Amino acid sequence: MNSSRVREFILLGFTDNHELEIFLFSLFFGTYLLTVMGNTVIITITLRDRRLHTPMYFFLRHFAVLEIGFTSSITPKALANMVTGHRTISLSGCFLQFFVYFVLGATEFFLLAVMSFDRYVAICNPLRYTTIMNGRICSLLVSCSWVAGFLLILGPAITLFYMPFCGPNIVNHFFCDKGPLMKLVCIDTTLLDLAYFITAVFILTGTLTVNVLSYVNIVSSILRIPSGTGRQKAFSTCASHIVVVSLTYGSCIFMYVKPKGASEFSFSKSVAVLNTIVSPLLNPFIYCLRNKQVQDALKAAFR
Repeated sequence: MNSSRVREFILLGFTDNHELEIFLFSLFFGTYLLTVMGNTVIITITLRDRRLHTPMYFFLRHFAVLEIGFTSSITPKALANMVTGHRTISLSGCFLQFFVYFVLGATEFFLLAVMSFDRYVAICNPLRYTTIMNGRICSLLVSCSWVAGFLLILGPAITLFYMPFCGPNIVNHFFCDKGPLMKLVCIDTTLLDLAYFITAVFILTGTLTVNVLSYVNIVSSILRIPSGTGRQKAFSTCASHIVVVSLTYGSCIFMYVKPKGASEFSFSKSVAVLNTIVSPLLNPFIYCLRNKQVQDALKAAFR
């Protein structure tokens, strides 16, 4: 990093239109507050209520922590840039944002795979569920998700920020994303592009395979449930999980598993908003807050 000529970057953000920027700031600020509040409620209620001390809510609690960290790595800086009009970010600040964003994002995919496996065991092997998903195994699965996310991103991230940035220093995005930064590197990045592509494919397709196999088996088991009410309840739970998985994977596959220069960054910004701001807001409501157990726990906590 010491050999780089560029010491700071300029984040272009969304628009130069002041009125539109005020509207976007209000929208994103409200969304961010709701995201933090919603996920904090999940963390608090799953810790406080003993009825929610189950593997599913243990994973959801960690997922909520990830969502708060994931959106907080991007949104506060983007909001500050909108308010102050100073759109600069230091090289070290850019690296930190980049690294935290991708580590938490990768960890989230591994945790989604773990959560789908948990649902598979609960529905397809209910009699062995407590034996298979015991406390030690749950802690191990969460720890492995964090370690895998960290290790897979560490090498490529450090390599990128030891590359020479000779100018220009304008990042066509609202945060330090991989694509716009790679455009600013002074030397050939073919090998680094390939390394990022392989890492993205491994993380996304590997965890997506686990999700797909788990939910295929879950749906197959649900269809064999004789009770119509039981089928409806199981389908309702799984459908909400599948919505989260589809939204998260769809946006990230579009942004990171594609040939170099396959799409304009202006459109990628819109998809990034879906992934970094909208999705973390929806997840607590889709996964938890519509669940009767959680609603009962919230009512008890308020009483």
